[in-house]
Amino acid sequence: MTRLDTIIRGARVVLRDSIEELDIGITGEKITALSSQLVGDAGTEIIEAKGLTVMPGAVDIHVHFNEPGLASWEGFKSGSASLAAGGITTYVDMPLNGVPPTIRPDAWDLKIKAAEGQSYVDYAFWGGLVPGNQAELGPLADRGAAGFKAFMSEPGGEGEDIFARADDDTLLNGMQEIAKLNRILALHAEDEAMVAELGARSMAAGRIGPIDYVQSRPAEAEVSAVSRALEYGEQTGCALHFVHISSRDALDLIAEAKQRGQDVTSETCPHYLTLTDEDVVRLGAVAKCAPPLRSQAEQDQLWDALEAGLIDIIASDHSPCPPSMKQSDNFFEIWGGISGAQSTLLLMLEEGHLQRNIALPLLGRVLALEPARRLGLESKGEIAIGKDADLVLIDWEKSTTLNTNDLLYTHKQSPYVGRTFSSSIADVFCRGGRVYSSTTGLSAEPNGRFVHANPSVQSVVKGMEGEYDRL
Repeated sequence: MTRLDTIIRGARVVLRDSIEELDIGITGEKITALSSQLVGDAGTEIIEAKGLTVMPGAVDIHVHFNEPGLASWEGFKSGSASLAAGGITTYVDMPLNGVPPTIRPDAWDLKIKAAEGQSYVDYAFWGGLVPGNQAELGPLADRGAAGFKAFMSEPGGEGEDIFARADDDTLLNGMQEIAKLNRILALHAEDEAMVAELGARSMAAGRIGPIDYVQSRPAEAEVSAVSRALEYGEQTGCALHFVHISSRDALDLIAEAKQRGQDVTSETCPHYLTLTDEDVVRLGAVAKCAPPLRSQAEQDQLWDALEAGLIDIIASDHSPCPPSMKQSDNFFEIWGGISGAQSTLLLMLEEGHLQRNIALPLLGRVLALEPARRLGLESKGEIAIGKDADLVLIDWEKSTTLNTNDLLYTHKQSPYVGRTFSSSIADVFCRGGRVYSSTTGLSAEPNGRFVHANPSVQSVVKGMEGEYDRL
């Protein structure tokens, strides 16, 4: 029998389709045993976990850590620290807010160098699709890009080296190339013509408050863009992933495309499941995002969609900035991005499992297994023999209130400050090493590693709806 370095004993373990009381045996970086009453030797570390629940470390495929060049917004060290404290053991960083953005091989190399030795948990990177960089996609894929990201609406930014919106020609030509590369295109789907016109009208009329901004980016803009992108994806055979979907109508379009056999997945974020347009008015700038927060009725439909298996992935879209960029009398001018990655898991346990009785295996799938599968992060995403020992120990008996000082972000901003959660995170392990403890804090050194993606884009989405039975 393989020698066990660590045994986590007696916990309720959240597996792919069930919850079982098991011991978890760890050898090196891997899970090597799942059984009751595992026995170690004199050198085996025993972690008594009776009464705790162990979930797979979450895989957040949508964060913005802004390196190289903008570590003052959020860098790999502070960003990954917040993820470790929040039970996220792998992340995939978006390409747009670095200087330069990750749209060329030289920019990729700078980003790899910036991350080395700085991350507490494991990581991968998206490349970017922008006008004029189709020839760069292959070299980026060769370097390990998990997929590519494009915007159908203006992402904003100033200067020559920005991440530009992909026009229709860029999308079609880019999709053809990405399909050849066996990669995935992630899309920010809002109709630029619609949101630009509505925004201009609102500002011209002096309507520049939070609710005016929300109304300028209606769900119809999301639905229109999703519909167009699905048509292009069908024409080109490109696998698609729609980020931060905020409306049920858009999810229904994606579900219909899946039924036709199209390779497409959907993602939503904790803020769409836990905050509404009323919170934009109440909280102000910390709750601004694009697409904006929707109504309570729309949020309820998202929860229904999650239970029905129409949402494949939950990711944070953690998008920080300096506080000065959140200050303006014109809400349209405020930086649009929510800082929330540290709270993702506890939010979903509180509002999903405890308040709405969403099954823990389902939450484990959308937070860990499906994002890992979608991007081909083969060693990640579930508690199973042979997988990386990425584990989160949950204490249901210890509640916690999120205070500003608890945030590990560079800028201590979050719409969730003041929330009380009925559970807390006791310990977090990444590849068998403890990266966070509620009693001792972060590990002494960041030991996260780059993870090479190996997407299998045709095998992930088919039949997923039927796998989300309540347990």
